[in-house]
Amino acid sequence: MFLTEREKKKMNLYSNRRQKILKALQNNAAILLFSGKAPMRSEDEAYSFSVNRNFYYLTGLDREDMALLMYNIDGMIRETLFILPYDETLARWVGGRMSRQEASEISEVRDVRNSDELDDSVSMIMNRMRKDNGFRFCFDMWHYTLDQEETPALRYAKKLRDNYPYLQIKDIYPVLTAMRLVKDEYEISCMRKAIHTTNLGIRQMMKTSRPELNEMTMEGVFNFVLAQSLCRETAFKTIASSGERSTILHYSDNDQVMKDGELFLCDLGATYNHYCADISRTFPVNGKFTERQKEIYQIVLNAQKIVEDNARVGVRMRDLNQMVVDYYKTELPKHGLNEDVSEYYFHSVSHHLGLDTHDVDGGMGAVLQAGNVITNEPGLYIADEGIGIRIEDDLLITGTGCEVLSKEILKDPDEIEKWMSEGQ
Repeated sequence: MFLTEREKKKMNLYSNRRQKILKALQNNAAILLFSGKAPMRSEDEAYSFSVNRNFYYLTGLDREDMALLMYNIDGMIRETLFILPYDETLARWVGGRMSRQEASEISEVRDVRNSDELDDSVSMIMNRMRKDNGFRFCFDMWHYTLDQEETPALRYAKKLRDNYPYLQIKDIYPVLTAMRLVKDEYEISCMRKAIHTTNLGIRQMMKTSRPELNEMTMEGVFNFVLAQSLCRETAFKTIASSGERSTILHYSDNDQVMKDGELFLCDLGATYNHYCADISRTFPVNGKFTERQKEIYQIVLNAQKIVEDNARVGVRMRDLNQMVVDYYKTELPKHGLNEDVSEYYFHSVSHHLGLDTHDVDGGMGAVLQAGNVITNEPGLYIADEGIGIRIEDDLLITGTGCEVLSKEILKDPDEIEKWMSEGQ
C-alpha cells in the first residue's frame, strides 16, 4: 500500500515525531539539527545535495542550508525552522528557494525564520539557561571517519563549546536511533514503493542480459527504468558484476564485458522519498544456469529461507547470521567446498534498512522489534570457479514473524530462466 501525501498529512507525521523526541529528552534540553550543504566538486560545480536524514526525518524538508531548533524549558516546548530568504536573482538562474509558507506546510513547524536569526535564538536560550548546570544542547554528532570534513552540526557544537565552556553537548543519535528503527505506516509504504521500482529495473535487466554486453550497460538499463519511474536517486552505488568479479563483495567498477556461461550479480536499490530498497539478484548472463551454478544457487536460496523462517521479534541478527553459517558448515562439504565457511561467505546476513541503506541500528546484539525492516542477504563466493551468488530480500518484522516486502522480485531459478527466455 502506498500512502498519498494527503494521507500522510492526516498523520501529523513530522510534528508527532518531534513531540516524541522532545518528550524523550524531558525538561531543559535543546536540539539543533541541520539539513546540510553539498560540498564543492571542482571550479564552480558542486556535488549533488543529499539531505541529512535525521533532519529530514523530523521535518520532511529536502533543501540545503536549513536548521531546526527545538527546546523544552520547564515544560515549555518551542520549535523554529530557519531557512534562507527568497532571492529574486537566484530564482532567475536556478529557481526560487522554498518560501516560509511552503516550508511550514511541509514540516508542520509554524515558526519559520530567516537563517541569519539562528545565532540570536540560540543566544537567547543560553542566556536564559545559564543558571541551569544540567541544561543540555543536543546535535546529530555523526562523524564516520576521523579525516572527513566537519559537518555543520560539529562546527556549531564547537562554536557553542568555545563560547559556553560549561555547556553540556550531547549526541541525539541514541534517541533518534530508537525512533527510526521502528518504521511507521508511512515509512513502510515508501519502502514498498522503492522496492516495486527496483523490481521493474531488475526485470528489465534480466530481459536485456546477453553475452558480450558490458556491465555498465546493465547498470544503465536499471537507471533508465528508475528515471521512467521518476526516481531521482539510487539507494547506493549499483553493483553490476559478472564472472569472477561477482566474487568481490563491493565491486563497483561495472565496466567489463559479460561472457557466455557467466553469472551476473547485481546489488542495487531505488528510493522513494529517500527511503531505500536494497536488493540482490543473481542470474545467468545467457539466460540459462549451468548445473553447477544452479547447485550453488540453491544452497544460497535455502540459507535465505532459513533466515526468513526465523526472523521475528526477540531474535538477534547475529543469531540469524549464525544459522546461515551453521547450515553452510553442514552443506558446503557435500558440494566439494571443503575450506572454512569464511572462505566462501565473509559478510553478515542482515542489516537494518530505512532512510539509509545501512540504516541506524542497535548493533548485531540488539533484538528485533516489530516495525524493524532488515535485509536478508546470504551469499556464496567461489573465486576459483568464478561463481559469486547473493540473493537479497527486504523483510518487515511483524508481530507474528516477518513479511517479505520484495516477494514480487523473481528469485526461483526456473522462473528466472523462463522470464529471460521470453525476452530473447
